[in-house]
Amino acid sequence: MVSPERREEGPDATMQLKALGSFKAEETVQLRVPPQPTAGTENERSEASEASGISGISGTEGESSSAEASSPEAPSAGRIRGDGKTGRSARSRNRNPRKAPRPSLRSRIAADPRLASLLGVLAVQAARLAPYARRAKPEYPRPGRTGWRRWLPSWRQWLGGTAAGFGLSGFLLVVAYAATDIPDDLNSYATQQDNVYFWADGTPMARTGWVQRQEMPLRDIPEDVRWAVLAAENENFYNDPGISVMGITRAVLRTFGQGDTQGGSTITQQYVKNAYLNQDQTVRRKFTEAMIALKLDNRMSKEEILESYLNTSWFGRGTYGIQRAAQAYYGKDVSELDASEAAFLASLLKGAGLYDPTLSGANRDRAEERWAWTLDRMVDIGKLSRAERATYKKFPEPLKSNPLYSTGEQSDYLVELASQYAKKSGAISDKEFDLGGYQIYTTFDKEREKRLTDVVTKARKKALKDDPKTARTVHYGAASVAADGRILAVHGGPDHRKQGYNESNATTVPAGTAFTPFVYAAGLQHGVRTTRDGGTTPVTGESLYDGDDDVPVRTPEGPYWDRSGRKVAASNDGDESYGQISLRRAMALSANTPFMQLGMDTGLDKVRATAVASGLLPSSIGARVPALSMGSSTPSAIRMAGGYATFAADGEHTEPYSVRRITRNGARIPLDLPEPRRAVRADVAQEVTSALEDCFREAHPDGAPDGAEVAGKPGTTEKDTASWYVGTYEAVSTAVVVYRIDLAESLEPLPLKGIAGTAGDSVPYGIWSGALGLPG
Repeated sequence: MVSPERREEGPDATMQLKALGSFKAEETVQLRVPPQPTAGTENERSEASEASGISGISGTEGESSSAEASSPEAPSAGRIRGDGKTGRSARSRNRNPRKAPRPSLRSRIAADPRLASLLGVLAVQAARLAPYARRAKPEYPRPGRTGWRRWLPSWRQWLGGTAAGFGLSGFLLVVAYAATDIPDDLNSYATQQDNVYFWADGTPMARTGWVQRQEMPLRDIPEDVRWAVLAAENENFYNDPGISVMGITRAVLRTFGQGDTQGGSTITQQYVKNAYLNQDQTVRRKFTEAMIALKLDNRMSKEEILESYLNTSWFGRGTYGIQRAAQAYYGKDVSELDASEAAFLASLLKGAGLYDPTLSGANRDRAEERWAWTLDRMVDIGKLSRAERATYKKFPEPLKSNPLYSTGEQSDYLVELASQYAKKSGAISDKEFDLGGYQIYTTFDKEREKRLTDVVTKARKKALKDDPKTARTVHYGAASVAADGRILAVHGGPDHRKQGYNESNATTVPAGTAFTPFVYAAGLQHGVRTTRDGGTTPVTGESLYDGDDDVPVRTPEGPYWDRSGRKVAASNDGDESYGQISLRRAMALSANTPFMQLGMDTGLDKVRATAVASGLLPSSIGARVPALSMGSSTPSAIRMAGGYATFAADGEHTEPYSVRRITRNGARIPLDLPEPRRAVRADVAQEVTSALEDCFREAHPDGAPDGAEVAGKPGTTEKDTASWYVGTYEAVSTAVVVYRIDLAESLEPLPLKGIAGTAGDSVPYGIWSGALGLPG
């Protein structure tokens, strides 16, 4: 930088420049010096001022100096460079010549007559609106207010903002209404196919009308039925515009508060959701539903909307529409329903899974409460007299099962098993499955199923002939499971229409001594420990145990005492005693006492773990007491067959399954099929299978062709409540159990009273051998 110093010594004053210490050679300083006032006229002084410019200092190197322009004879007086050189070439000074100033906007508008005229009109209007604009414009902080009130808008501003908000919302709703179209096509279930089930060979097995729907004109639906539905769902149906503003508001608030939409739908909105949209619980779907409902209410009459709603709503049990619902729950047409029955069916519209009383006790309580409330609402809106309401005091119990579903054939039990498995492994909801259109390819073998059904039917008829009273409560559970987990055949019961209880899948009776192969496998797998501090001793088929009858069960500390203070002892069938006997020989002769002691020596926890790993459900395993080894567990016939199949598969277990493939409209549905997993070592499984082959040959020397690999074992229970035969032939394990239960009373097993035959003429073995095509 340069510090100027002025000396005033007359009119020819000079200026000395002194460089500061911080001045750099690269910097340029421009100095404009106005001339001193001189004698002369006012005009002369003005001209001189204009010629000399305005004094100032610039640190930029490209500015032109008015002093240079006015004094060309002294170029060095106008600009000084830090390097001591003064002046600048003419070329450098003229690089950016000054341009003429651009006319202002006002000047350009004034030059155009049309723009000037328009500006004049706008100016007049602005002048008129100016007072209102000034009053509406918020002044912050507001004058005349103190504290926090200075920042609050005035009532006019609140009113204006609210009005603007309503106006904008109304405008957007009008645009949305105009932009929303009613879909041309109904949802797919309106033309839905039945679900079709196929045998393992690909031939059709059953065709079920899960989507059972029959159109009924509104004139054929009684007034009581219509008003029961309206009272429960939308009593103002005939007066509303198709939507409920309050209901939608509640639904939206719940959506933002809880994350899902709830309630708030009119009959018209519900029909739109059922017929045109999906079941997604989102605000967007709710808004679209409301717009379509408004349009539909203007296009269709209320009677048409109500008729369509009653014919498309889901009532559970695979039914759509009020006609099929009346048939499914009461076995009658809708025209035959009374107000009480109609009130119950109306409750199902809230969710059949929550209000079908046959599903659970809690469901029944909810259904009865909703039924009573609906009847009371019909009275309140004047559609049911108090006198008639007083006659409906007892809840109208629906049928236990849908009569439209059952055909009475054995395949109904197969369909039941397959549908349950398909929904679980295919992740298909009940409602989606009820919409139908699925092709379910099962694992059931048509020929095996026929043989099993025929032989059980024959045994049932013989029992009814020999002992009708006892046979009335007898049940025959049977199932065949392949080594890879495929369920090939089951016998569920005599008639699905009369007995929905599936005898092959019931966990109601103990396994008895048919459980001992799992105890044997646990001992072979883990070894035994006979002293508390001693090590584990390996077990083989030649290991010896006491086979006498009524041998006390021992622990490392001594005899095992039950809670009543008595010693626990094992018993053999027929009170036989075998002395010291090898485990393999004990299995062949069905001697029980060695396996009760083996279970104690191995550890009941390990016995339990081995049985579960082999395929028995944990919920069916008995308590960890000595009786566990004698079959206190209650597995189903399917699970027992699956457990023995584990031994046939060299110790690898695959969960039993009944569906191998599912398609829908040509597209394959992903299935979570079970994978094999190791349950016991291969050598353990082979030893158990070999012992079971000895057991079969010992009891039935002529029961199979020479060289055939057949393994099997009978099972008896302590209280004679069940009789089993479980065995394997050609890599397929089959379990048969005969037991008595009076389903009208309880699920408590009853004594067989000889209905299952004798050891030499066992009914379970006869069914087992007949189902496998072996000699009886």
